[in-house]
Amino acid sequence: MAPGMRNGMAGAETPSNKPHVPVLLRPLLDAVAPVSGNWLDGTFGAGGYTRGLLEAGADKVIGVDRDPLAFEMAADWAGGYGDRLVMQPGVFSRMDEYAQDLDGIVLDLGVSSMQLDLAERGFSFMKDGPLDMRMSQDGESAADLVNSAAEAQLADILFHFGEERASRRIAKAIVKARTEAPITTTLRLAEIIESCLPRPKPGQSHPATRSFQGLRIAVNAEYEELYQGLMAAERALKPGGQLAVVTFHSIEDRMVKRFFQSRAGKTGRANRYAPEIEREQPQFTLKTRKAVGPDEQELQENPRARSAKLRVAIRTKAPAGEIDARALGMPQLGGRAK
Repeated sequence: MAPGMRNGMAGAETPSNKPHVPVLLRPLLDAVAPVSGNWLDGTFGAGGYTRGLLEAGADKVIGVDRDPLAFEMAADWAGGYGDRLVMQPGVFSRMDEYAQDLDGIVLDLGVSSMQLDLAERGFSFMKDGPLDMRMSQDGESAADLVNSAAEAQLADILFHFGEERASRRIAKAIVKARTEAPITTTLRLAEIIESCLPRPKPGQSHPATRSFQGLRIAVNAEYEELYQGLMAAERALKPGGQLAVVTFHSIEDRMVKRFFQSRAGKTGRANRYAPEIEREQPQFTLKTRKAVGPDEQELQENPRARSAKLRVAIRTKAPAGEIDARALGMPQLGGRAK
């Protein structure tokens, strides 16, 4: 669902209706091969992973998305798969309520290009539109947050969710600007952020990139969704089922990596020469011990894939459980932890 702002994008239909190949599709299908049985695509988007799984041999794929636009866009091709494709409105943190005993689950955490391409969705700082950013098109918008949150809260969001070092300076500028007039458009917010930062050098990202990322993550509760979604996947997979996750930035990858390590019983080493300590009854075994990135061919075809990382693990017979969000390195606001 989650990228531009996250240096990656999920599959999306272009205006010509030609399917855009989602990031890391080839290595993902290679990693989980042979594909069979029932799968769930927790970030349906434009259906790129779902189509790939169905064409690779999945008996059925349940496509989950909180954005109603995703299923509207799929209307012209979804019928061709008959009852092999089930489109399920909802969030992947509740996937275990939608299905059980799954053979596989795929999560692509990049923001869909279909969301970025529509100015009226308010995700892009490159196009003027209402400051929205809601993936579900419901609830509190980015404009609501920007115009009502305290300066300290805004600074925390930009720093912890967007990894923006100038978060305090930007938050102060936002609060000052909104006293003059409410901040309701993407370009006005981008201009406020740009005024706080040096002009970018050639090759550097837009100055508003990190701030827009942080606000989008806050509006959509993306880290909480990922945290809950990983545990839901553990509950929904049958023994031998595979969980494949594609991330686009360091915080997401850290959360997924630590989840897999913890659930695979790897508690780390006292030092690099000591052996890893294995716990009893791990819930997963690691299929990819290191993250898989794009190859040269994919980087040439889609430079936005440069930050994408794929991790895959296999469910064991051990009972599902829970894990503290702090153990995954999930950013916490206001000192609160779940």
